[in-house]
Amino acid sequence: MRNWRRLAFWLLVAMGLSGCPWQEEEALNGLLAWDRIELIAELDEPILRLEAREGERLQPGDPILQQDDRTLKARLAEAQGALDQARARLAELRRGPRPERIEAARARLAGARAEAENAARELQRLQKLQPRRLASEESVDAAQTRLSAGRAAVEVAGAELNELLHGSTREELQQAEALVAQAQARIEQLQLTLERLQLVAPGPGRLDELLFEVGERPPAGKVVAVLLAGSAPYARVYVPEPMRAGLQVGSEALVRVDGIDGVFEGRIRRISSEASFTPFYSLTERDRSRLSYVAEIELGGDSAAALPAGLPVRVTFRTPRP
Repeated sequence: MRNWRRLAFWLLVAMGLSGCPWQEEEALNGLLAWDRIELIAELDEPILRLEAREGERLQPGDPILQQDDRTLKARLAEAQGALDQARARLAELRRGPRPERIEAARARLAGARAEAENAARELQRLQKLQPRRLASEESVDAAQTRLSAGRAAVEVAGAELNELLHGSTREELQQAEALVAQAQARIEQLQLTLERLQLVAPGPGRLDELLFEVGERPPAGKVVAVLLAGSAPYARVYVPEPMRAGLQVGSEALVRVDGIDGVFEGRIRRISSEASFTPFYSLTERDRSRLSYVAEIELGGDSAAALPAGLPVRVTFRTPRP
């Protein structure tokens, strides 16, 4: 009687499978996991405020925290002043000298010529008096020195006037343009650094952890926040070698989570091409020595978004019936 009952049970199972276009493979053990993104502080400035809370859903660009930007803003204002000065100098060189500067240069040249002429007449007078011992040799030498200085002043004033009349040289314009470009690049660099003082979400996800409080100064390069990326966790399992050939990216799966009623439908989003040893939580006595392939199953459904990482799962892959 018992044998007949067992035979009837297996007949019913066979009938149920014959009407279904899919067959379920052996269930595999695994764990739920989230894609974790670690966000770092790029500068060692104190945290001014936290703009998101742990567990909050974030969209790309949503602010997470703000570091102190006062020092950097002061540097930016200084760089802006240097840029304004460089632009003004370049505009002056392109425009050329104002008429007032040219007239002033002409006046300086005229004055230098007058002084040189006076020095020349004084030297001639002393040279005529020296033979009659009415002028000392020292006074004649001093007059000669004043004449040389006067002639040099005439040359300098003439060169200044000539420079103003002919305008700026190509080399001067190139140097001024280079200074403007350098000042602009400095401002762009400071603006980029200023933006990095505000930590924002790089993509959609849930803020899992904030590692620093307001007022603390995180070291540059230190992780300050952890974001769980994506809309839901994924199941990570280790596929034994006999099952690997029938699975690929996009293969359907059924995921049962410990402590959660119901079944989550999923698809393989990644499966490794190289084998590794099966981890301890996926081993059975029969499979201890087998190699396996890491597979990640993306879960579907809105309810999957609330699942935490680390829960054990059992995954069954569905393959078309041959």
